[in-house]
Amino acid sequence: MKKLGFGLMRLPVIDGDMSRIDIPRFCEMVDAFLGAGFTYFDTSAAYHDGMSEAAVKSAISSRYPRGRYFLASKLPTFAITERSQVQQYFDESLNKTGAGYFDNYLLHNINLDRYEGVIKELGMFDCMKRWKDEGRIRHIGFSFHDSPELLDRVLDEHPEVEFVQIALNYLDWEHSSVQARRCYETIRAHGCQVVVMEAVKGGTLAVLPAAVEAMLREANPQRSAVDWSLLFGASLDGVLVSLSGMSNQEQIRQNIRCLDGFTPLSEGENALLARAAAMLDAGMKYPLSGRGVDCPAGIAVERLISLYNESLQEVNPLFSSELNYYATLRRESAPASACTGCGKCAALLPGRDVPAVLREAEAWCSEHSFF
Repeated sequence: MKKLGFGLMRLPVIDGDMSRIDIPRFCEMVDAFLGAGFTYFDTSAAYHDGMSEAAVKSAISSRYPRGRYFLASKLPTFAITERSQVQQYFDESLNKTGAGYFDNYLLHNINLDRYEGVIKELGMFDCMKRWKDEGRIRHIGFSFHDSPELLDRVLDEHPEVEFVQIALNYLDWEHSSVQARRCYETIRAHGCQVVVMEAVKGGTLAVLPAAVEAMLREANPQRSAVDWSLLFGASLDGVLVSLSGMSNQEQIRQNIRCLDGFTPLSEGENALLARAAAMLDAGMKYPLSGRGVDCPAGIAVERLISLYNESLQEVNPLFSSELNYYATLRRESAPASACTGCGKCAALLPGRDVPAVLREAEAWCSEHSFF
């Protein structure tokens, strides 16, 4: 399978209304994508105010034979509270797409609270195995926004899982919130495939600061910033596809050009992207000067400030992938109000009022967290 996946969450719309997908334009994009030999489409019951799956039927399943495309969708774990809803959502998704079956089917957005709550209580993995036995899905997976430790536990407890979809890009590779490298390594250690999402970090890596852009252009004048981002994930061993949420024909053409018969990045090119990430991180609002603070009050000082910093790096902070992680952090950390002003964390931000930064970070994350 070619390495570019078409994420159906940023499709062209009419008059700015996310629920009104421009089907003729979407059909043209589908035709170009399939015409170039790419086949992977990724949708969800949650995308485009619930209309993305219906658009699959209009633009793909009603226009192409079933063997011509590979379709993934997701069970909205965050919207389900009762056992009957598990089957209901699945049936509705399959009916909306008109695809007959899903090639890949995912539990959408696993984190600690959801895994220990509704996913276990309502037997969602057992339902996935049953649907696979019935031939209604081909491969079992999940998308994930939490720690490598939880990821390892989930994969240990569910050997039926064949792939995991994670946020992965060269900026998040070593970030303490997303921990893309450690999550990737955990998935591969379990022998599962990786589906890359957030390859361009919501557009953040599409337009770079001038110094970073110049450095990458000097290394390869033919590559755009988007090319470098897509190639980073697609070059990794075990990656099935790198998803891109494409909105127009130009993005389709650009991404096809990048990943059609591409050569994986070299060791030197990966080192260059690590340098680019360090340059981007130097511009964080509150760059940390150290690590390893043990807060007597039980506040996860570094994690909270890092999550705040990394969210604000995004072109649209209010839709940053980091906001998926705050629910677990909130559960595992004392609140900022527990700070006693002991000063042990002062070296993290020399010259700054760290307790005030903690309160600022907590207030912003609490207001904007997805869950």
